[in-house]
Amino acid sequence: MNQYIKLINKAKQNPKGLSFSEFHTLMTKCGWVKDRQKGSHQIWYSPKGDRLSIQTFGNMAKEYQARQFLNFEKGNEDENK
Repeated sequence: MNQYIKLINKAKQNPKGLSFSEFHTLMTKCGWVKDRQKGSHQIWYSPKGDRLSIQTFGNMAKEYQARQFLNFEKGNEDENK
């Protein structure tokens, strides 16, 4: 099982338990691009142009932001079917 699938499964099963570095890796592997950063806020864009603002919560990703990301990715999967 490759790293992308492991991270997607981890995010789906427990979005609260995703480290920020894992979240960053997952977004990059899904084709998202970091546009800019101001303070702790990072602005990312999906290949379709969806915008997502993320920030760290200690060394963990915020649960609601991981869920937003998964919803964007689910929408992309549905459109590709």
